[in-house]
Amino acid sequence: MKTIGLLGGMSWESSAEYYRLLNEEVRRRLGGHHCARSVLLTVDFAEVEAMQRAGAWQEAGELLAAAASSVQRAGADLVLLCTNTMHKVAAQIEAAVSVPFLHIVDSTAARITAAGFDRVGLLATGYTMEQDFYRERMSAHGVQLVLPDRADRQLVHEVIFTELTQGVVEERSRQEYRRIMAALAGNGAQGVILGCTEITLLVGAADCPVPVFDSTRIHVEHAVELALGGAQVTEPAHTRSV
Repeated sequence: MKTIGLLGGMSWESSAEYYRLLNEEVRRRLGGHHCARSVLLTVDFAEVEAMQRAGAWQEAGELLAAAASSVQRAGADLVLLCTNTMHKVAAQIEAAVSVPFLHIVDSTAARITAAGFDRVGLLATGYTMEQDFYRERMSAHGVQLVLPDRADRQLVHEVIFTELTQGVVEERSRQEYRRIMAALAGNGAQGVILGCTEITLLVGAADCPVPVFDSTRIHVEHAVELALGGAQVTEPAHTRSV
């Protein structure tokens, strides 16, 4: 089993979800007392979030590149960045390591195209929904994104930063996300990407009228597949989103 490097802390709630899913997936595949060989480094999200607001993406990329290098030195055979938004600086991170860097958009797009879809909705931070880095990489895989309208993008973003990254889950926000996902489906989305790692704390497949692509789970499953070299499942898979 290869060692999976996790670059987290953006937020720690997201990192905890990555760690849980990673170990659940290894146990699901191998059974018994198996768990994932992993290395986790968390940065201080307050620093990263301030850089996001200031548009200091180069500086943020340098910080995460240095952290990724530390993860590799700690023994990682591949590296996951436990956040969607900061994949904006993926090129800097990838350049800092000599082991594979598993890009969350590539993993998610592969699952979408395997399902036969080419037009999907996206729920994510405002940075991810409105900047080019995510959309262009999805487009390179032949996937077109459908976004909420401006007011709903702002709502989605605010819920992430004022609630979910603080560990707060509000029923009224769940209802708003359900409404927005239904609107995306009504606008022609064949499925919806949960494109922020904290969103799964709030909604899942049961909340959406079309298939959900949970980018966190997909990213983890891809990493485990690589780490185990295609090891077979030894017990029934549990019910999950696409």
